[in-house]
Amino acid sequence: MKWYARWEIYALGSAFFAGLTALLGKMGVMSVNSNLATFIRTVVVLVMTAGILSCRHQWQWPHGAAMKAWIFLVLSGMATGLSWICYYRALSLGPVSKVASIDKLSVVFAIILGTIFLGENLTWQLALGAGLIILGAVVILFL
Repeated sequence: MKWYARWEIYALGSAFFAGLTALLGKMGVMSVNSNLATFIRTVVVLVMTAGILSCRHQWQWPHGAAMKAWIFLVLSGMATGLSWICYYRALSLGPVSKVASIDKLSVVFAIILGTIFLGENLTWQLALGAGLIILGAVVILFL
């Protein structure tokens, strides 16, 4: 498998850019209302994604997509929007190191939700990792 086709590369890129997002977002909300900052970020993401779709000629409408898929994608978009609104508000009020650390509790929520709703296997490694993430957030937040 080619390196650029591995999910791990994109997951690492996501983590790096999420960290960069925290830093740049904090710098942005120092002088802009957090809701306006979220709107600007959303427009930029929309334009970037449209550009990628255009460059890769992927604008084909998914006619065969089930209604269930559409519902889940819309709900996911709503959850993303709410997450971004909360994240930028938190950044406008708190230090980037603590906000980003607490935000990473999303990994714990994803593990729990994946186990409950998707039937994913909760291994001792996943449970330990989730516990360490929780411990790390507690240490950063309270100690």
